[in-house]
Amino acid sequence: MAPPLVLSGIVRTFSDGSDEVRVLTGADFTLNTGELVALAAPSGSGKSTLLQIAGLLERATSGTVTIDGVEASSLSDKDRTAIRRDKVGFIYQFHHLLGDFTARENVALPQRLAGLAPKAALERADDLLARLGLADRRTHRPGQLSGGERQRVAIARAVANHPKLILADEPTGNLDQATAETVRDAFLSLSRDTGLSALVATHNPTLASQLDRTVTLKEGKIAPLELTLSGE
Repeated sequence: MAPPLVLSGIVRTFSDGSDEVRVLTGADFTLNTGELVALAAPSGSGKSTLLQIAGLLERATSGTVTIDGVEASSLSDKDRTAIRRDKVGFIYQFHHLLGDFTARENVALPQRLAGLAPKAALERADDLLARLGLADRRTHRPGQLSGGERQRVAIARAVANHPKLILADEPTGNLDQATAETVRDAFLSLSRDTGLSALVATHNPTLASQLDRTVTLKEGKIAPLELTLSGE
């Protein structure tokens, strides 16, 4: 079975006037099937850039991204979009739900885009929302939900298409401590129950400590992190 994610020699440079800024300088990383890995590094170190490249939302300057055995770096935009839709789920610090849709409709939408019939998509949405403790909130719109509830809907949406890979960028970073704990526990429970594989950028030491291992970015490369994380 191919790993959900393999990054090989990822380099990303940006132009700053006449200067070239190298954010990633040859990052290598393999995420194993069923593994949850924390990516903990200071702000500005390139965590979000790495996730964007891993999720095929941004192209690396050089290096390769392989998702579920498919080397995607040189694929067309159309083919990269198909991989994102079918194999990758994203969870952001802000939920980015559609305000005019109910919770269940937000979760059903990516399934409909992937070709699933409306009834089946809504049934899976209801099942996921129930697993995340939102069965009685499924017909509410985002404006009627709390911050923690909205983030749990976002988690359900991210896993709706049975992705091989979850990429999460500070999934609890915009929440108060109590709410962050609720969201963290919901994410971990769903991940362990369904065998999800995830790379999670976080400053939250409690979340990081409950994942399988923690890596960091050091001089643009991925390295193990052995030190205790400090809070936000």
